[in-house]
Amino acid sequence: MRLILLACCLLAAAPLLAHHSFGAEYDGNKPVTLTGVVTSIQWTNPHFYFFIDVKDPNGKVANWKFEGYPPVVLNRVGWKRTETMLPGDTVTVFGWQARDGSNWAHSRFVTFAKNGNKLDPDLPPATVMAAIGPPFSRNEGIRI
Repeated sequence: MRLILLACCLLAAAPLLAHHSFGAEYDGNKPVTLTGVVTSIQWTNPHFYFFIDVKDPNGKVANWKFEGYPPVVLNRVGWKRTETMLPGDTVTVFGWQARDGSNWAHSRFVTFAKNGNKLDPDLPPATVMAAIGPPFSRNEGIRI
């Protein structure tokens, strides 16, 4: 019985290990602004990811991966999975590049060419709290 309980606790805690801090993956001293065509979108937790093809000045295409907000937050601010961002859309993304210099970045602003709409990262605190819940105190421990 103890072994089963331990296994359940370890499995429940696994998603916590998958989450990372901004500084662990991205370099705040490497801002990037890129315009490209969306090739793929992954609505996954704890973050959604999207990929864009970006042409350099010589016309060479590079695919970039961007990490974004959790899907629940995007839904709360009006994003629709089947409408807001689709493959083929042209977007301009501002964010910070991965520490390893690869074509991977954290997205801060996303502006859509089709309508000029912009993902606003300065969401009202009440919106974020309604979507993801309040932060837990030191005395609360880890929520599972």
